Amino acid sequence: MANKRKIINDPVFGFLSIPNDLIYDVLQHPYVQRLNRIRQLGLSYLVYPGATHSRFGHSLGAMHLMQEAIRSLRLKDVEITEQEETAAMIAILLHDIGHGPFSHVLEHTIVDGVTHEDISLLMMLRINEDLHGQLDTAIAIFKNEYPKHFLHQLISSQLDVDRMDYLCRDSFFTGVQEGRVASERLLKMLDVRDDKLVVQIKGIYSVEKFLVARRLMYWQVYLHKTSVAAEQHLIKILSRAKELARESGEWRVESGELFCSPALRYFLYQNVTFADFGVHSEALEQYALLDDNDVLSAIKAWISSEDKVLSALSKSFINRQLFRGELLDAPLTDAQKKELNQTYAKALGLTEEEAQYMWSEHVSTSNTYSEKADSIDILYSDGRVRDIAEASEILDLESLTRKPTKRYIFKYRI
Repeated sequence: MANKRKIINDPVFGFLSIPNDLIYDVLQHPYVQRLNRIRQLGLSYLVYPGATHSRFGHSLGAMHLMQEAIRSLRLKDVEITEQEETAAMIAILLHDIGHGPFSHVLEHTIVDGVTHEDISLLMMLRINEDLHGQLDTAIAIFKNEYPKHFLHQLISSQLDVDRMDYLCRDSFFTGVQEGRVASERLLKMLDVRDDKLVVQIKGIYSVEKFLVARRLMYWQVYLHKTSVAAEQHLIKILSRAKELARESGEWRVESGELFCSPALRYFLYQNVTFADFGVHSEALEQYALLDDNDVLSAIKAWISSEDKVLSALSKSFINRQLFRGELLDAPLTDAQKKELNQTYAKALGLTEEEAQYMWSEHVSTSNTYSEKADSIDILYSDGRVRDIAEASEILDLESLTRKPTKRYIFKYRI
């Protein structure tokens, strides 16, 4: 059989190599190819028009950085076998495989108690079966059950290749220069002590830049007010569609209501919970068919829905007349919520119950660094190891772990 080694031209990191047949076969699996049809930044393209890159591109980039990290660690005499390298590259390649359309929107609407991390593991187990158990080591690394803990840290920690790629990639495609990080230098400064990743003292400024860039990207891109408004708008659309499906109990395509793909219909017309998911379940198969196209196609059709709420929300979303956001100093009182419902009911000819879909209260929050998670440790030339919060001269524990929050009300434009 011919070797399947391939070279892929990536706009962020240049030429990426697919080093062996197993990784190529994983890339070709339908579950992985589905990531081509899911945007990495969800609805951020409504703010940054260039942000249309896919989760597939991000997964490839993270895999490339894993390869570079392992190459750097080997130069420092860290023992990593070829099998472990392949397994670590596959684990990071599949780390986001369970993401649904538009990031976390589905987790808040049409599935109950199911996270993308849960789905990722189930999909990995299914791919492992299809490839006759060749992903056992990759799954063990992903689950942090492999003896070399530092390999899991490269996948999931406060300084992992996942974050390095999405900061570089998202900065590139949005044009937000504040998100750029020195990923190449960070990887070259990595080392291992007592089975834990450390960063050589020479790389401390790159770590500081990485943490600052992460905070700036969260508030400038990931939690941008308009992006959050679009997400809340979409959540209300899908919540209303789910409510109508629950009321009708049937697929009424003829009347123009709730036209959707079979995969989206599966989740709209059933109360799907984590108990319904399994490696060979219909729920997993239908989830694997869902992508951004299903949701956007349905919303375009719902513009003509007989339901006033669904039609109005869908039309405004498609035409980018998104919810308008306002900062709140305190949570809305019951009296304020009632007043909002009455205002929309009167203006749009709705019941007060229906009017609840026309606005949303939301809190955005993020933290740069968590003292409870794996720390980012700095290795000094004399062998000492210190947490970045102690080693940094410009960042302290209070500034790193502070979780700023913003409370919004998002409202349909009358």
